[in-house]
Amino acid sequence: MKVTKRSWLGIATLTIAALAATTLAGCSSSSTTGSDLSKSGASTLTLWVDTQRAPALKAVAAQFKKDTGVTVKLVVKDFATVDQDFISQVPTGKGPDMIVSPHDKLGAYVKNGVVAPLELGDKAGDFAKVAIQAVTYDGTVYGLPYSIENVALLRNTALAPTAAKTFDEVIANGKAAMAANASTVKYPFLLGLDPKQGDPYHMYPFQTSFGSSVFAQNADGTYDASKLTLGDAAGLKFATAVKQWGAAGILNPNITGDIAIDAFKKGESAYYLTGPWNVPAIKEAGIKYAIDALPSAGGQTAKPFLGVNAFFISSKSKNKIAATKFLVDYLGSNAVQEELYKVGGRPPALTSAYEAVSKTDADVKSFGSIGLDGVPMPAIPEMASVWADWGAAELQLTKGDGDPATVWTTAATNVAAKIKG
Repeated sequence: MKVTKRSWLGIATLTIAALAATTLAGCSSSSTTGSDLSKSGASTLTLWVDTQRAPALKAVAAQFKKDTGVTVKLVVKDFATVDQDFISQVPTGKGPDMIVSPHDKLGAYVKNGVVAPLELGDKAGDFAKVAIQAVTYDGTVYGLPYSIENVALLRNTALAPTAAKTFDEVIANGKAAMAANASTVKYPFLLGLDPKQGDPYHMYPFQTSFGSSVFAQNADGTYDASKLTLGDAAGLKFATAVKQWGAAGILNPNITGDIAIDAFKKGESAYYLTGPWNVPAIKEAGIKYAIDALPSAGGQTAKPFLGVNAFFISSKSKNKIAATKFLVDYLGSNAVQEELYKVGGRPPALTSAYEAVSKTDADVKSFGSIGLDGVPMPAIPEMASVWADWGAAELQLTKGDGDPATVWTTAATNVAAKIKG
């Protein structure tokens, strides 16, 4: 199942001048000299990027060349298939030295032996803890994180002036807005669902508020693929709630993502659960909104899935020393992380960069603070066996079909069987 999140809406093209050499001067802090780097392996590094991020990286690539003599070649790839291309080409020696990728691909990269561990050293402490957890697999760090994204609850402040703490309060306020504005407000709450697959990604905060998860987490925040928790008692409570929400019309499988955003833009609901990718359209529509913490439906903290974008080094790179320096000292700098924020509108993973942009961007500050309660989307390969049955169970219950305990337990059993093979 493909998670329906759009990571790069409203992107502006940056010029090389956006990163002046003086801004990047602090990047070359490593004791490794340019001469050492040029002699340590290949004098050219290839980085696979998408069309949107490439312009933001031209200046830092030029600065790295000036400082070290090592060229960073930016190759634009189709990111719908880039992870498969990376996995297939790295073993042949034709792949890149580095790639930018969502962290949830990491498990497949490690399983196929195409990424190298990344030594962050003391630098690891400069990033959000959840970001480091996301790029860690089996206790080893593999990536340089640069952005974090997650969902939150958007509230139309004209229809609901104050924030709600629980999902029950959200629905009560949403119904009150409907009663007071019967001609325009049609929904108490909006969440776009896939009518064929459901949407466990967007539903996950509600699930976690019941204490339910998918896999158990280790002490370092990584996931234990041997411990599927989907079908536990907390999951059954969540399943019961899903059927109740469907029966009450709070969840509607016929309200797709496109219908939901369109309705919120028209002022047809006081609440909309979504991510930062839809905020630009809401601003353009002139809706006055607030970004609220995710409300608890089950009494515990609502924890959204976190998506972390990161840079990884190929296991076949011929100059891992230079690649490591480029990632850690250059892409891990305030200047670069802030420029990448400008093209993506996502909270930077580097704490100091996040604090800097939060001073002028209230939306990023809100999404970032909500993300601190979140959990990284599992990057383990076993997640590929989870989405279909998980989403189908939620969809079935939303439609009012079946006994919640039976539907949910069957889905968990099917997932376990697929993982076992």
